[in-house]
Amino acid sequence: MSYYQHILVGVDLSDESEQVLARASSIAGGEQAKLSLAHIIEPLTFAYGGDIPMDLSEVQDQLQAQATEQLAGLAQSVGIAPEDQHVLIGQPATEIHQLAKDQSADLIVVGSHGRQGLALLLGSTANGVLHGAKVDVLAVRVHAPCPEG
Repeated sequence: MSYYQHILVGVDLSDESEQVLARASSIAGGEQAKLSLAHIIEPLTFAYGGDIPMDLSEVQDQLQAQATEQLAGLAQSVGIAPEDQHVLIGQPATEIHQLAKDQSADLIVVGSHGRQGLALLLGSTANGVLHGAKVDVLAVRVHAPCPEG
């Protein structure tokens, strides 16, 4: 039996996202806890600081459509319903905190690359999620897939 009722899984849609989702799914205990899946896209204006004199909304829309498709494929592997798949635009930690609150999630699961040194233990997104969360946070240490050969 899962201690948690609703687990929000934040993924970056990299190859390691499957590891994060697998860990969250095992904690959920099959159908005992609800799983929601989220991917946050930072606005392109954040990335470029508004220095590009052009409208980036079409590019942003394309990024969102592509992320929605990738997230749906990932969600399908563990049976997460479309209404529990969220692609949002904003600052990742802030959006994950708000979504967890809005969805009444009681656990947030994110991936973390196991870099060396205490300061590098968590990536900036995982660190931001951890420090502002009002619920439990699990940072899953992910490993890069082994190259074929």
